Amino acid sequence: MIAVADYGASNTQSVLRALRAAGGEAPTLTDDADTLRHAERVVLPGVGNFGAARRRLDETGLGEAVTEVARAGRPVLGICLGLQLFLAESEEAPGVPGLGLLPGRVARFQTQLPVPHVGWARVRLTARGKAHAALASAFGGDEAFFYHVHSYHPVDVDAARALAEAEYGAAFPTIVGAENVLGVQFHPEKSQAAGLALLRAFACWTP
Repeated sequence: MIAVADYGASNTQSVLRALRAAGGEAPTLTDDADTLRHAERVVLPGVGNFGAARRRLDETGLGEAVTEVARAGRPVLGICLGLQLFLAESEEAPGVPGLGLLPGRVARFQTQLPVPHVGWARVRLTARGKAHAALASAFGGDEAFFYHVHSYHPVDVDAARALAEAEYGAAFPTIVGAENVLGVQFHPEKSQAAGLALLRAFACWTP
């Protein structure tokens, strides 16, 4: 079962539609921590404020459940704010810890370009990304275009965990992963064929 965490801070319906369109087992939307805890793989989507989302994860117990699934070695995917919540902390909510499932932190764009960054961006796999089973299957090459909507992005990600980069004023990690945990800064559910290929690959991925 693919469980999509419903904690009131995410575009869950579009993620569910995209997962269904990608084929395979139908996803389950749940706000129940026990259901999430027993899922074969978990998706944590997200749109909104880091601090508010983290509080909801704590209040519902979903944050602890996601952490347990990740520590059990089952596949976990974070989308946009979901990726950011996997990291240690965010400038958007100083003093509020993330789940700490991936190395790095979250910073606001420092650029003369308009913020938020909204639109399609070329995503290029790093050497580590090219060797990642799910990404190699999804991309079918070194790069693809994905739809981004965000003011904050991962920073201080070590080279071994930065699996793909995009550019907005400067390069930034837009896919971060470690073992069975994968996070994407963009929205695969809004990224047409490339996004469906990524979700399909995640649904079949065995870390």
